[in-house]
Amino acid sequence: MPIMLHAALLLFLTLHRLRLAAAAVDQFTFDGFAGANLTLDGTAAVTADGFLRLTNGTTLLKGHAFYPSPLRFRRDAASGGGARSFSAAFVFGIASEYADLSSPGLAFVVAKSKDFSAALQSQYMGLANAANNGNATNHFLAVELDTIVNAEFGDMSNNHVGINVNGLVSRVADNAGYYEDGTGAFRNMSLLNRTAEQVWVDFDARASLVNVTMAPLELPKPRKPLLSTAVNLSAIIEGEEAFVGFSSSTGVVSSRHYVLAWSFKMDGPAPPLNISKLPALPVAIPKPDPSKTLKIVLPIASAAFVLALAIAVLVIRRRWHKYAELKEDWEATFGPHRFSYKDLFHATRGFCDERLLGIGGFGRVYRGVLPVSGVEVAVKKVSHESRQGMKEFVAEVVTIGQLRHRNLVQLLGYCRRQGELLLVYDYMPNGSLDKFLHHRNSLILNWGQRFRIIKGVACSVLYLHEDWEQVVLHRDIKASNVLLDAEMNARLGDFGLARLYDHGTDPHTTHVVGTMGYLAPEVGHTGRASKASDVFAFGVFMLEVACGRRPVVQDEHGDHYLLVDWVAEQWRRGTVVDTVDPRLRGDFAVEEASLVLKLSLLCSHPLPGARPGIRQITQFLDGSAPLPELSEAHLGFNLQDLMRRNQVLNPHSSPSTVAGNISDVPAAR
Repeated sequence: MPIMLHAALLLFLTLHRLRLAAAAVDQFTFDGFAGANLTLDGTAAVTADGFLRLTNGTTLLKGHAFYPSPLRFRRDAASGGGARSFSAAFVFGIASEYADLSSPGLAFVVAKSKDFSAALQSQYMGLANAANNGNATNHFLAVELDTIVNAEFGDMSNNHVGINVNGLVSRVADNAGYYEDGTGAFRNMSLLNRTAEQVWVDFDARASLVNVTMAPLELPKPRKPLLSTAVNLSAIIEGEEAFVGFSSSTGVVSSRHYVLAWSFKMDGPAPPLNISKLPALPVAIPKPDPSKTLKIVLPIASAAFVLALAIAVLVIRRRWHKYAELKEDWEATFGPHRFSYKDLFHATRGFCDERLLGIGGFGRVYRGVLPVSGVEVAVKKVSHESRQGMKEFVAEVVTIGQLRHRNLVQLLGYCRRQGELLLVYDYMPNGSLDKFLHHRNSLILNWGQRFRIIKGVACSVLYLHEDWEQVVLHRDIKASNVLLDAEMNARLGDFGLARLYDHGTDPHTTHVVGTMGYLAPEVGHTGRASKASDVFAFGVFMLEVACGRRPVVQDEHGDHYLLVDWVAEQWRRGTVVDTVDPRLRGDFAVEEASLVLKLSLLCSHPLPGARPGIRQITQFLDGSAPLPELSEAHLGFNLQDLMRRNQVLNPHSSPSTVAGNISDVPAAR
């Protein structure tokens, strides 16, 4: 009997120690990360100053940092089972190369696994890719702090906070900010102001409710959360244990994402962070050491003072006279295409917010009226720091500016001011076609308008491919790059990814650029663009216009499929005309719609040699040549499977535009 009693006591003590050990990892606090034991991958690192740096400024890379041990998010059977409440608090900061442009932000993550190796490097914050975004098999809950707008995710602004489940489409989102405790007034916060800010994430297991709150570093936690939504955490993590941490990635803008402090606790509020211990957030571009500068400058300061003063006066007078405009000798060749900064400044009323048309690519676009001619223009401000790169780019801008066609957005010229480039275009009062096809409460285009738009874009591509003195590969034909003039005529724009080469030669393009859903399979596999890859994108564009759907569609189950495959399947069933945009309510020309849909399938063939040329396409659309009959053999490929295989072969290709579209003109407001 004493032996049994002793054994029972030993068992009790062992279980008690195990419970204490389990409880010990139910909470942690990092007031700085010097010496912290974390699981890091990608660009994530702990700096010498004790910062957790998720990205290091290198573009198109991702980084993750997780607490190394899994935490128990479900109660045991003796305690009733079910999910457990938790609370997290952290201080973060983002330092970007530019004051108002950045790469994707960062996310706090609760995930079943720490392995995000399949996630893409760019816009998915290191959490997903084009194939699995939104899939229930991802098993993660994320709170995103996002600094760019992705239309495919339905982002509301370039400064928002969202609660996401298994993907980058937020269940609920709002602009970054907080509610004052006393007045209840909402105060905006900037995620890109290069200062540290605090965030709290609280999950109430009884109500299955996630609350997200944020505030400036010097304020206590506001009582009213910024975001709140119901979440079935048990279904998301699918198990008893999960990991907590952070994820981030960079796009084409150099940015650094930091976490300065972090605390976490199960079944209670997160321990408060010692804000007084935190150093200042590093800026994107390190400043020189003042002491070293003084040691170099002081010995020669007396001799250089008079010369420096004279140079400063000359520079100030010159910049004042020229409105800080910058010109160099090599630009004399491009003189006729150059606008004065003074004219553009007055045309846009000093680039005021009332003249802002939108933000896209690498800059802001403003509506202007030229002071002498009274012509309405769109002026885009772009940053560029490489002198040699600027010279080559201006030469290309001027070359593209020589294109003349009624269905192309005319690039009128440019202006330079320090590291800034200003591009001047014809103003398109009706903005982007994308707005009319996919935005709610927009004007619904009738079939006649849609058919005229398709024919207009086809004419513009024919001009680029065959009728100009050189071949121009657009490489990003899509609805958002088609603008509408006052008469709703289509104008193809955005030549930021275009490449020129002589007729009868090889374009020699090996860098994958474009937009997922419009990319031809061979481009994802080899990186080589061609006339045939432009035709593929035009085929997808025709489907987008006719069906009123995006190229990559998400069904009611959260699964993604390609619009091309869906239309092909309807053709096999003999119901291809049923794919026409339902908003038209059947009011369309059946023969024209059937022609467009079948021609789209011809253009979207996975093999480039099986696609028609753009001149044939215009003949089919004009009715001057009969459209060949489709066959089951022609549609025997599953494009989605083929593109998925190409994505595996080329995992670094981006699901969206992966190069800077620096000459696009956003929709007019």
